[in-house]
Parts: sequence; structure tokens; C-alpha cells
Amino acid sequence: MPSVPPGGEPAPADGALPASALDGLGTRPFGVYVHVPFCATRCGYCDFNTYTASDLGLTPSSTDDPASPASWLEGLRRELDLAARVLGEPPDADTVFLGGGTPSLLGAEGLTAVLDAVRSSFGLAPGVEVTTEANPESTTPDLLAAIADAGYTRLSLGMQSDVDHVLAVLDRRHTPGAAVAVAQAAREAGLDHVNLDLIYGTPTETDDDLRRSLEAVLASGADHVSAYSLIVEEGTALARRVARGELPMPDDDVLADRYEIVDDVLGRAGFSWYEVSNWASSEAARCRHNLGYWSGGDWWGAGPGAHSHVGGVRWWNVRHPARYSKLLAAGESPAEARELLGPGERHVEQVLLELRTVDGLAVSALDDDGRAAGERAAADGLLSGPDWRGGRAVLTRRGRLLADGVAISLTGA
Repeated sequence: MPSVPPGGEPAPADGALPASALDGLGTRPFGVYVHVPFCATRCGYCDFNTYTASDLGLTPSSTDDPASPASWLEGLRRELDLAARVLGEPPDADTVFLGGGTPSLLGAEGLTAVLDAVRSSFGLAPGVEVTTEANPESTTPDLLAAIADAGYTRLSLGMQSDVDHVLAVLDRRHTPGAAVAVAQAAREAGLDHVNLDLIYGTPTETDDDLRRSLEAVLASGADHVSAYSLIVEEGTALARRVARGELPMPDDDVLADRYEIVDDVLGRAGFSWYEVSNWASSEAARCRHNLGYWSGGDWWGAGPGAHSHVGGVRWWNVRHPARYSKLLAAGESPAEARELLGPGERHVEQVLLELRTVDGLAVSALDDDGRAAGERAAADGLLSGPDWRGGRAVLTRRGRLLADGVAISLTGA
């Protein structure tokens, strides 16, 4: 096995889980996450586990290469079958989410094959939510119609901005208007829900640029918006440009102002926040897969670098597609390392995750130090006073701007 990352222990080659992790399996939300590690190009801000064909040394004829999409798909099928064996009697998947990378590069045939593999290994629960991420430039009306027929219910589209110069700074390939057109086509194709991702705080972006992007989102017919502040991740092309002085580092005060613009514009249009970075036009439009993460559910993450969690055990796969495929071809688990979360660690995660949601966290879940911190946060206007007095810790908008700090204080740390 590769060296074990800090905080982890070696994962067994057969992928076996402790019996305690399987207790209650199926009584909690259960999702399947599939990581598609392929991209046509790498965006300057991205530090995800993704690879271009040139990164992998692939050519159009490299179908048998262990790093190729074809080998990845075969490895995925093997991992999903392994997952079913490890879980014993796996519950039907309540949600399926394809992320990346750029899943839409697989095309309609590939996306259909992935969902067929999940259905074969796990089964799909009635009313299952099936989401794929996509980029505008690799998505067509024909693809959308085909995946709707295959059983996909939700499209999550990487828009980031609808302003030319902002897209250029982010190294995005699509042009203004492209994401809007794809979102509209997705609804026409019969997909139930459409999410648009935005990034705010990009160097050179103005308040009016962000408002323009939000107006485009509202014109698209999307019923869900995810909006994230730009983070300059170490090792990215964007970080190198900032280090050279070509672009300024995003300013925290500006990021806070932009968040409030997002919340104001979407709120006036009938969208409500249900997680710090997510807004939906109705409860039905909320992303159930991500709600499973925030509420402490179980999920199996398949694919290179994917993370999983079942019953207090968390593990992560090897990152490189070739290594991933080779391990599975040899009959071994692709898990690189894992953590067995104790009661204290599970409590911290519960506070950090549940507090981010509109329903908040039960005050009864806090210890004495956490409740004292909550009293101070409510007095400071970071937690809703009425909700606190009613037994829930719920962030105010000001609290959402400082969510991580508030959550850490409630852990008693």
C-alpha cells in the first residue's frame, strides 16, 4: 500500500469494515458518490483530484491504458461490486452523485453505464435522486435527453460567472450565456432539478459583475444555486499568479459583502438558504445527497481519491487513476487509508456539519462549554435568539459569515 496520510491507518486490502460500522446500516441516509477524475483542461483555481489527457499521457488510442476512462469504468464496476460484498446486504441508494472532474466528458453512454453499475451493485431506492456535475462546453441537448431517460434527475452545472473577464481569470472555457442555455435545455429535457455553481470574489470581479451573473442564474430556470467564495489554493496556477503580483488576493471584507449580495438577490427571487453556501427555490429542490453528508449519513465514495463514510469509519481511495484501476484489477480494495472516529470526533463533526444547515443543531447535543459558547454567540447576534431559546443553534446571516469559527466554539475547543 502507499504511505499512509497523517491521521489515518492502513486500510485492509479486502476493504472489510468493523462490524460496529455496519450497525444501523440502512436506517441512515445512504448515498453513492462517484468521482470522475477527467477534465479537458485544468482551471487555474482548481486543486481537485483531476487529470487531463496530457497529464495522464493518453492519446485517443489509449483505451487499454490503466489510466484511461475505459479502465476507470471497469475499475468502478469492480469497486461497486466490492462495496456490495463489504456491506453484506447494502441498502438501495437513496442518492447518487457523479462529481469530478467533468462527468459530462463521459458522454451519454458513459453516464448511463455508471448509473447502470450503481443500480446493479446496490439497487436504487424509490424516488432516488441522481445528480451529475457537468460543464457547459461538454453538455448538449442530446446528452441531457439521454441521461434523463436513463434515470438522472438533477444537473449541477459549473457556471462560476456569466461575465467574460471573470471567466478568463478563472480559466473557464465557456462563454457568457452558455450555462444559462444548458440549464434551460436541461429543464426541457425533463430533468427535475438544475443547480448552477457560482464563485464570487474573483480578482477583477465587481459587485455589478456578480449581480449580472445572478440575474443570468435567475433567467435560466435553475431552482438551486451553490455559491462559494474564491479560495486561492496552494499549488494552483491562480496561486502562482497571486504570488507573482499579477492578481490580488481576495479580500475577506469584499467576500463578506459579495455573500450578502448573493443572499439578498436570491432571497428577493424566492430562494431560501438551507446550507451556508446553498439556496433552493423549494424544499424539493434541495440537494438530498449533500444533505446526507451534513446530517451524518452513510455514503460509499467510488473512484480515484473518493472519500467514504459508513458508521463512523471514514476512508479514502488512492488518487491516481492508473493505481486505482490496477489495484481493483488485482482484486484489492483501492482504499489508501482510513480513520475510525471515536465519540469525541463524531461529536465535533456533528457540530461542524449540522450547524451549517438552516435547521441547525440541537442545543442538547452540546456540552456545558458548548452551551456557554452558544449563549455568547446568541448574545452577539451570531445565532438566532428565538431558535436558541427554543432548543436549536441556528446561524444568523452574520453567523453564516463566521460559520466555521462559531462551530468550533460550540465544540468546546
